Amino acid sequence: MRKVLFVAGEASGDLHAAGVAGALRRVRPELGLAGVGGARLAEQGVELIHRDNQLGVMGFLEVLKHVPRHFLLLRTIRKMLDRNEIAVVVLVDYPGFNMKVAAAAKRARVPVLYYVTPQVWAWGAGRIPKLAQLISKAAVILPFEEPLLRGYGIDATFVGHPLLDRAVNMPTKQEAREALSLSPRAPILALFPGSRQQEIDRHIEDFVATAKELQRRTPGLQVVVSVAPTVALDSDRCPFRLVHSASLSVLRAADAALCKSGTTTLEAAIADCPLIVAYRTGRISFALARRLVKVSNIGLVNVVAGREVAREFIQDEIVPLTMADALSQLLPVNSPQREAVLAGLAEVRAKLGSPGAADRVARMTSTLAGPQG
Repeated sequence: MRKVLFVAGEASGDLHAAGVAGALRRVRPELGLAGVGGARLAEQGVELIHRDNQLGVMGFLEVLKHVPRHFLLLRTIRKMLDRNEIAVVVLVDYPGFNMKVAAAAKRARVPVLYYVTPQVWAWGAGRIPKLAQLISKAAVILPFEEPLLRGYGIDATFVGHPLLDRAVNMPTKQEAREALSLSPRAPILALFPGSRQQEIDRHIEDFVATAKELQRRTPGLQVVVSVAPTVALDSDRCPFRLVHSASLSVLRAADAALCKSGTTTLEAAIADCPLIVAYRTGRISFALARRLVKVSNIGLVNVVAGREVAREFIQDEIVPLTMADALSQLLPVNSPQREAVLAGLAEVRAKLGSPGAADRVARMTSTLAGPQG
């Protein structure tokens, strides 16, 4: 039995790949499924050749620590490709490793579908010709990516954002508060310090300090912290309640959110939760990134909007008193600042497409895998 090989490098990729795997089992049950990923892929019956939710690493220098492990994993994948076990490779995000997998698949003449493609729009167009050489199709999740990649000869299709699939049965604010055992009337602030330990270590102290300052200003303010299922936080570092694996519910319950830059900012748009964005990385990595990054905003919600919908606080701008000032303007119902952010979030939602991304990518994968039988 030939297999579809999924390669997802971190928690969000594992979630997106799992949606495709589940849809593929329905349309092509005879195909075997193998993968690199975590618990979500395993729940869909994918045979994991490497299980590691922390495979994705941050920054330029941090990547170097993981080179030996990546090399061994890449060797395993090459052997599977050379033995003709793989019908099609589905890559999900994580370009540092997945571009090497794409090159190996190209040499083995195995088609490659790249789902959640590298953010070439942020890092400049220099990587696109290489991507065009290595992949068979691209399934992109941001609307402006399709014309950009097609301009370089890549067979790219905008499939909609996979977050929309999760939002189909999203609870109301009242239902979310009840499900999380939160007061239906007291104001709520949500903190999203990151999905990886490195991110959390760099953000948590300032996020907690910001929340404490807001509690001082806003009597009765409830604070909840959304974290990945693999994350544990000591109560000395974070005295607030932790909620695992329920980010959309937390955002629906909240009146405002402080979010690490990334996909969470788009979740806030879908959940209609006003937010500010913060991000800090290593100083050397940041200095290098400033020379390479080609976009003016780093929060995805702002990138999709094409303007700053949510205020951004980067590196040394992460100052608890300043971030508390920004959030205090978003908490009151009908404040001008809150209304302006909500209007911007509505624009972003309209640009993200329609639900069904996983089904669309599954059909594309099935086509690349060849006919049944």
